[in-house]
Amino acid sequence: MWTQKVLSLTVLCLTLSQCLAIEEHPIPQTISANYPPEEDTKTFWKEEAQNRLFDELLLTPINKQAKNVIIFLGDGMGVSTLTAARILKGQQEGMVGGEQAILSFEEFPNVALSRTYCLDSTVADSACSATAYLGGVKGPLSTIGVTGAVKYKQCDGQIDPNNHVSSILDWAQKAGKATGVVTTNRITDASPAGAYAHVACRSWENDFDVANDGADPDFCDDIAEQLVRKEPGKNFNVIMGGGRRQFMGVDFEDVEGEGYGYRTDGADLIGEWMDDKELRGSEYQYLTSGQSLRDFTDYSTEFFMGLFSSTHMEYNLEQTPEMDDPTLMEMTNKALQILKTKENGFVVFIEAGLIDHGHHGNKARQALDETLQLDAAVTAALELVDLDETLIIVTADHSHALTINGYPDRGNDIFGLGGHGHDGLYYSTLMYGTGPGYKEPDENGTRYDISEDDMAYEAYRFMAAAPETSSNHAGEDVTIYAAGPQSHLFRGLYQQNYIPHVLAYAACIGDGLKYCDIQP
Repeated sequence: MWTQKVLSLTVLCLTLSQCLAIEEHPIPQTISANYPPEEDTKTFWKEEAQNRLFDELLLTPINKQAKNVIIFLGDGMGVSTLTAARILKGQQEGMVGGEQAILSFEEFPNVALSRTYCLDSTVADSACSATAYLGGVKGPLSTIGVTGAVKYKQCDGQIDPNNHVSSILDWAQKAGKATGVVTTNRITDASPAGAYAHVACRSWENDFDVANDGADPDFCDDIAEQLVRKEPGKNFNVIMGGGRRQFMGVDFEDVEGEGYGYRTDGADLIGEWMDDKELRGSEYQYLTSGQSLRDFTDYSTEFFMGLFSSTHMEYNLEQTPEMDDPTLMEMTNKALQILKTKENGFVVFIEAGLIDHGHHGNKARQALDETLQLDAAVTAALELVDLDETLIIVTADHSHALTINGYPDRGNDIFGLGGHGHDGLYYSTLMYGTGPGYKEPDENGTRYDISEDDMAYEAYRFMAAAPETSSNHAGEDVTIYAAGPQSHLFRGLYQQNYIPHVLAYAACIGDGLKYCDIQP
């Protein structure tokens, strides 16, 4: 009996301690919140909600064929990135608080969620995800444009056309539409390569990379080679991005003095691209600087290639006049001006690739600024196209493990301190799961004190929970924002590979179900 009483008392104590532990979570309190005073009233919030309800009730689907399709991609642009960028935008615009701001594409009438996992990985990379949202098929991690029959770095599987996954840009070309690819990354990087390449390894951007992995580049074509020599890449009407070194030989000095080429096969792929257009008797233009792009106005040209950097283009926050990289907004503007001249419409892929780069380095300022560059690019597109005939989506390939922490006051700098732990030391509002922003503890084992850091530095690495040389991606769902014809078909939770099937349906291209086929 006595033993039973002791056990009962022990269980009771454990239960109470657990309850007390839960109840002891500190009650959050604001200190100096800054927000519009009208938000203190219930009238404000009721009117805000009622106005939005009224707007929603007036929405009607645009149930017609899409002449044009624009696919905007924020690489690594998860929901927390969108939230933080939205707050940053509001604070930069001088809003009281900043949280009430909105990104251009967040005003699109239709929103859905995309499940990003790859065939063999819970968390996606930019390669396998590109196969999904551009090709409509989920593939293996670190491969591009191939099915699960192709294993990583398996050349034999890559060269079998039965294993290839064609992209929506290929489908568009077969239907007589113009096509284009725009990115702030190398044009041979994983995301843009999803529009045209079929490789067993995403790093096979040139022939040396292929040979360095033990494969034969004479049989296993690299990504740059496929862009210039094969369909659909060689037929793209617009190509804009970085990555000149992937197209030039090792003895060829870069036009802007950014080193030499990477190719060892003696090929001059940029020259080949121009020769191909000459043989077709087509007008074409090749540019290498932001200023030359800004000056360009011959929008009737049939083919345009702009390679504005030897490698990836530079962050907007680190641009200098000497770099002279065009902005994503400028590239978007010029690409659409060219594509709008094509009678049968167009399909174009436009990537804000440096969002991902910023996150990989735990450089939240860079990542969020690049998100705002995408915001500006979408705004530019909306000024150039008619949503009655153009379907636009804005989505991401995967997320990043960026979190918004603590209970910061409204109006608190999004890049500032979010609170402090029970050890009395501060933590930042923005933090990462992994990455180079990990702060080693002091010699006595206490947590690193970030309160003296220069967190205003544009390349400051924000706190990470675990050390990694490069921050890992995150596996949660990402958003799809959609406007234009058939955009109402994005209004739920979908597999990522669903995306191009909807776009093709709307534009009446590809070999699947088409809007045009079901009309009386």
